[in-house]
Amino acid sequence: MTNRFSLAHLTTLGCTPPEMTYLAARAGYDFVSLRPIYMGLPGEPNYALAENKQMMRETKAALIETGVNLLDIELARICDDVDPKEYVPAMEVAAELGGRHVLSSIWTNDRNLYMERFIELCELAKPFGLTIELEYVPIASVTNLAETLNVLRAANQENAGLMIDIHHFHRAGDKIEDLDAVPHEWFRFLHLCDAPAKIPASKEEMIKILREERLYIGEGCIDIASIVERIPEIPYSIELPHNKRAQELGYEEHARRCLQTAKAYFEAYSFQKR
Repeated sequence: MTNRFSLAHLTTLGCTPPEMTYLAARAGYDFVSLRPIYMGLPGEPNYALAENKQMMRETKAALIETGVNLLDIELARICDDVDPKEYVPAMEVAAELGGRHVLSSIWTNDRNLYMERFIELCELAKPFGLTIELEYVPIASVTNLAETLNVLRAANQENAGLMIDIHHFHRAGDKIEDLDAVPHEWFRFLHLCDAPAKIPASKEEMIKILREERLYIGEGCIDIASIVERIPEIPYSIELPHNKRAQELGYEEHARRCLQTAKAYFEAYSFQKR
């Protein structure tokens, strides 16, 4: 089995897409996972490539020069105040750069609304040859595996899939054996990281860890091996933000250690794919 790895946006938050691409190539990654959808979060740079034509050209040139491929773009949130059509320019970017997937998550409690908008998002992505990968987040509205599978089954979209984030899987309290019931075709990539065993009691602490203090693979207490062995062979996108390490080591060395620890962990286990 040849494992393939992507460098995710949050791991090197301060790097522009072209910088991130060159960094990923030097560190040994196969893919990058970019965020050309600006979310307006505090302290987060705007890398909206559809609006920044110069950065778009530089990103395209970096991908071609390095041979690194674009795995996915993020984050097409389903929420009350965003029309899914607003994501079309980012889908055009993804298609032009050779991307495969669009990551999405649900941030409204109105089920009728989020089902309608998720289906619309899938339909909008089809002409670009893109899939919509639904990620659940414990601090969002759809918070666990069961809820996410319910959405996917009800939506019944051929280009919809499930994106498991190891951190969120653990924090949601999901059971590893429940992955056995997921259709294999719904898995297209996975977010990889590690975390302490103790689940934060407050939303604020959970946000701090998921955005600033995730751990290298094998450094925490998540049973990553048991999760991975139940999932078909897919790319692993390393989403591992750790502000202190990034500051001390620099983004490139931090990204390199993310990949080195992931590879070492995978080499230590013999995964029997189901």
